[in-house]
Amino acid sequence: MSQSDNLPVPRQPDDWPVQAADTVERVVQTVKDRTTKPVMTVAKAVVYGLIVAAGGITALVLLSIALVRVVNVYLPGDVWGAHLLVGTVFVIAGLVLWATRRAPEPETS
Repeated sequence: MSQSDNLPVPRQPDDWPVQAADTVERVVQTVKDRTTKPVMTVAKAVVYGLIVAAGGITALVLLSIALVRVVNVYLPGDVWGAHLLVGTVFVIAGLVLWATRRAPEPETS
């Protein structure tokens, strides 16, 4: 037997570039999950909220215009009567909302 038969075979190194790339990818994904995703969720909520608010305001304005025109057709006299009636409806609705409001809870430290 020769001396070279007893020598240990050099072990092949593990695929460390792949492991390093996987580690970097895992760290980047973790950072993204903890930072970018919550920010994107908040940004989407703000954008969708603004779109809904703009649509709601537009619908309210168009509804009030249509209501004035319909009331003007059926109410005798000039348009001021329709404005008065629709304005009264809005004032009553505002008073009802004002009466049902709640005071904010006081903060306790």
